[in-house]
This record gives sequence, structure tokens and C-alpha cells, in this order.
Amino acid sequence: MQRQRPLARMLTWALVLLLLGLPGCTPAPRQETSSQPPQPAPPAPAPPARLGPRIYVANESSNSVTVIDGVSFTTLGTVDARNQATHDLALSRDGTRLFATNLASGKLSVIDTNTLETIASIPTGSRCHVVTLTNDNRYAWVANIGEDNISIVDTTNYRILGTIPVGHGPTGIAFSVDGRFAYVSNQEDKNVTVVDTTSHEVIETIPVKTNPHFLVLGPDRRIWGTNTGENDIYVIDPATQTKVASIEVGPNPQQIAFAYKGMAGPYAYVTVSGSNQIVVLNTDVQNARIIEQIDVGSFQAQRPNGIWASPEGTRLFVANEGSHNLLVIDTGTNEVIATVPVGRKPIRVVVSR
Repeated sequence: MQRQRPLARMLTWALVLLLLGLPGCTPAPRQETSSQPPQPAPPAPAPPARLGPRIYVANESSNSVTVIDGVSFTTLGTVDARNQATHDLALSRDGTRLFATNLASGKLSVIDTNTLETIASIPTGSRCHVVTLTNDNRYAWVANIGEDNISIVDTTNYRILGTIPVGHGPTGIAFSVDGRFAYVSNQEDKNVTVVDTTSHEVIETIPVKTNPHFLVLGPDRRIWGTNTGENDIYVIDPATQTKVASIEVGPNPQQIAFAYKGMAGPYAYVTVSGSNQIVVLNTDVQNARIIEQIDVGSFQAQRPNGIWASPEGTRLFVANEGSHNLLVIDTGTNEVIATVPVGRKPIRVVVSR
């Protein structure tokens, strides 16, 4: 037998070690493949449902707001204002927030129109009477009768930003079409103060008559107002800051809305509680006259007060504080097409788009 040479032995062991260390000698484990098809991505959340047209009615003696469907005229619910003597309403442009004044509480209620719940209560001042939103909807101006001033409320965080002193007993607010001026009626002073909305300074005082009350911007870009202690309404021209018309309509005129009769119009519709009528006027202030009168008493309604027109101007919604109901009137025929029971002493009506 021949002995292995040292070099041969070294080559033999090197070959053994090489074979043991080769990576391909051990089979790779099989990767299991799933037989399940890939899962689809979850669907995107649906956008919030858009509310249909709604009618909101402030009930002063019920401390509530009645909500009515604007198509079927059925009652959708009643919102507790969580305050006392709910009087005036202002609806945000997107329809999601409703602001309500409460005379006895001196507070402004904020209502979520999706949930129909009062979500905030803001102390503004003694006997807060009316609320009007600025043209950009950023602020709510609230007239406080008992403090002779206007509170300015941020409509996003519901904070009071400041107050503006005006006349004695402020009861109405309206803004010019360009938003530069605010008009405030003062029942004790029998006048309307004009406020610069940038400086918050009173720049003019316009005499009117006894107990000036409601104010609204008309389709002619003028400010229309009622003298509830008299028998007339008046019109102010922002271009001159003067009263340019006074029109007799009957005892105790309350509020004004503008609507059409077919292709004709717009006409001014005035609730006149002293005669239980809605008086219809043309809007040519140089030749203003009564076109017709609608007797709401024949429709089991008493003391019409709040009034609002549909966005198309073909329907009127009239709150009657003496009969606790809402009339829906077709402006083309002057016929009542619905009567809706609401709360006690309805004062104000607003309608969403």
C-alpha cells in the first residue's frame, strides 16, 4: 500500500469543504403563492347629502323654531332654541347654520340645520332683537334694544368681536348691496342710523316716523323699512343716504318681501297687521302705488307679521302671530296653497335655497 502524499491529502480535504459550502447544494424553500384575488380599495366616503329647500319659523312664545319642508310643506321638526322669546332668524349662505335672537334671554342661538340642534348660545346684550349676516357671511350683527348697540359676532368661532353704539332702541338692520354701509332703525329716536362697516362709525342719521322697525335690501338696491307705529313704509337711497319715498299701506306695517306675478315684477309685499292684509306695491319709488291687497283673514289667519319669498319669487311664506300658523301663497293667483300650524306667536320666516 502506498502512503498518500501530504499535498494530495490537502487537496482532498479542500474539495470536501468546498462541496459542503456550496450554496446550491441545499434546495431553496418554495414560496407559497396566494390563490385569493387582490382586494379592491375601499370606496371613497360619499359627500354629505344636500338639504332640500326648507322653511324656518321663529316662534316667540314657544321659544322654538319650526322646520318645514319647502316642497311638501310638511313639518320636519321643532328646534328648542334653549333660550327665551325667539324672535328673529338669519340663515347662512350655505344653509348649515341658523342664527336666532332671543329677546328675553339676551342671547343668540346657533342651530345646526343638519341635526336640528342648538349648538351654541351667545350672550349679546339686553333684549337682543334682530340678527343680520354681513354680505360675506363672516359676521352676524345683532341689535340689542336694551343697550342701544350692535354686537358683532364671528360666525366661525361664535365670539363677540365688539359693539357699536347706535340710537335708542335699535330694532332693524340691513346692509347696502356693496356691504359698505349698515342701516339700523331706532324705534325710540324715530330714525335710521347709517354705519360705515369698515370704521364702525355712524356717518349719517335719517329721520323717519314712529317706531321704525323692519329693514331689508330691495331689488332696486335701496333700503326698504316699515314704521310699525304708523301706516307707512319708507325707502332709503344709499347713493345719497336720504329717504326718497314714503308710501301709505295701512295700520301697523310689519315686514316686506319681494316677489313676481308671472313675468311682472318685482313687487313689494307688505304684511299689515292692523288691517289683517298683505299689501302689494310696485317698486317704482317715484310712482309707487298699491296694486292689490290680500285679506289673510279669509284664510283663517290673524295678524300677519313675518314674510319671505321663495328664491324663484313665485311663493310667499307668511307667519301669522295671532293664529299661530304659516300661509303659503301662490303669487300668480294670490291663493293659499298650504296652511301649516307652527308654534305660538310666529314672528319671523326665512327660507333656504
